[in-house]
Amino acid sequence: MKNQEKIFVIGHKNPDTDSICSAIAYADIKNRTTQDKKYIPKRAGQINEETEYVLNRFGVQPPGYLSNIGTQVKDMEIRVSPDADKSMSLKNAWDLMQENSIVSLPIRDKNGGLEGLITIGDIAQTYMDTTDSYLLSRARTQYKRIAETIDGIIVEGNEHGYFIDGKVLVGTANPEMMKEYIEENDMLIMGDREEDHLQAIKQNVSCIIVGMGIEVSDNVIQLAHEKDIIIIMSPYDTFTIARLINQSIPVNYIMKKDNLITFSTEDFTDDIQDVMIKHRHRAFPVINKRGKCVGTISRRNFLDITKKKVVLVDHNEKDQAVDNIEKAEILEIIDHHKLGSLETMQPISFRNQPVGCTGTIMYQMYGEQKLEIPPKIAGLLCAAIISDTLMFRSPTCTIQDKMAAGALALIAEIDIEKFAKEMFKAGSNLKDKAPEEIFYQDYKKFIAEGDVMFGVGQISSMDEEELKKIKEKLVPFMVSECGRHGVSRVYFMLTNIMERSTELLYYGDGSEEMAKIAFKLEPVEGAFHLEGVVSRKKQLIPALMEASQLSGADYS
Repeated sequence: MKNQEKIFVIGHKNPDTDSICSAIAYADIKNRTTQDKKYIPKRAGQINEETEYVLNRFGVQPPGYLSNIGTQVKDMEIRVSPDADKSMSLKNAWDLMQENSIVSLPIRDKNGGLEGLITIGDIAQTYMDTTDSYLLSRARTQYKRIAETIDGIIVEGNEHGYFIDGKVLVGTANPEMMKEYIEENDMLIMGDREEDHLQAIKQNVSCIIVGMGIEVSDNVIQLAHEKDIIIIMSPYDTFTIARLINQSIPVNYIMKKDNLITFSTEDFTDDIQDVMIKHRHRAFPVINKRGKCVGTISRRNFLDITKKKVVLVDHNEKDQAVDNIEKAEILEIIDHHKLGSLETMQPISFRNQPVGCTGTIMYQMYGEQKLEIPPKIAGLLCAAIISDTLMFRSPTCTIQDKMAAGALALIAEIDIEKFAKEMFKAGSNLKDKAPEEIFYQDYKKFIAEGDVMFGVGQISSMDEEELKKIKEKLVPFMVSECGRHGVSRVYFMLTNIMERSTELLYYGDGSEEMAKIAFKLEPVEGAFHLEGVVSRKKQLIPALMEASQLSGADYS
């Protein structure tokens, strides 16, 4: 269906399996129940190995990357410009601009690329320059364009030729006087006297323009033909011809070609505002991704920007959302976390359930809509539940999660335990990864008491030895990361799925004390050993938040 409104379905930054798979599933649900809108799954970050394994396992393409949901030039009302090329006359350009009520006209090549820009002001300035008799020849004006501009016809000569040498003048003096001021290759605007025409031909002018619709004699035409002289007949009087003729020069001569200020359809409006204010042009050309000029925008277009519409899944925290979320229109949120910091301009549909995975909510929604779940999507949602609940070992896991996973596994025809081992193995295969990749693979930021921002990353594995190797990589990296992006304390959870335990790494002023209060433990060799703690959402973050309140978040 054409002209469908696009709505993006997107999870949080540093997306996990639940975030990606729930976005794909919800887009499927909405597209099968909505006719006038197109829901498109997106991702706000790099897909990790676990999610990549899951998508490949079920033959599903990853969602497209969307790092910024802010408004772009393509979200503005771009004014489509009429076709105009550099060979057209100024009069043609002026008429085109008047017909379309525009003040700037992009000049395109045959492939649609921008070659130049002409404005009403440029044309007006040329009209005012009435003293330059050589303007037409310097501009290499085509005879065809000259005839069009004065509503004339070429009665002799090649209309595709160009006036490239000489001046333009009015030849109304007697033949003897004409000899004094007419030079070879000049263009003459003349009356009806044949002797004047013959004298002009004798002096090898390049073009004769005759006004008032006067027909020249056959003798004049014959002599002009022999000397390749152009004869143009116009219905206008000499004064009108002289006034109009400068309008025949090609746009190419006066259009701006260098240092043009253009914008791409992909540019973000935040980035172009200052440029538009600084230069204050009436209009700016817009170039699309294929390099074609699609029209122009002006400062007024900021008044009618269409915000991108978005549905958020698996999060409702501003810091975890795609960049510039405040510039988008949030339509819905489907989540299973605590209430976060996002605000909306109007009431929205907000579905938040105390389950272990957003994928479980998606399973329920398929049932509510009486939609059959495709086997591929069933596999994705089952993987999401297994991942978020650590194969039902997390305290966040509920009976609804287990029931949903069981039903989805039947549809996808997978063995949960066998599939889980393969998935976790793929996700924890980090030996060739740089510390930065590991650290940000599943990383979220939070704000504690006193506006103290802290970050928490997590890696889950069934292999104790692999977790030890990861620890060796991460400890020095955490030192360098602390203090970046406003984060003053960093934590990292090395979670052993089989043992249901976490080794919590920490760095930053106050990080050790906050963890001590939270878990009533002392660190051993730079880490806290947390038995039974596997969930960041339900076990770690609430404990740290409560500890920050108890202490006033002041440990320095």
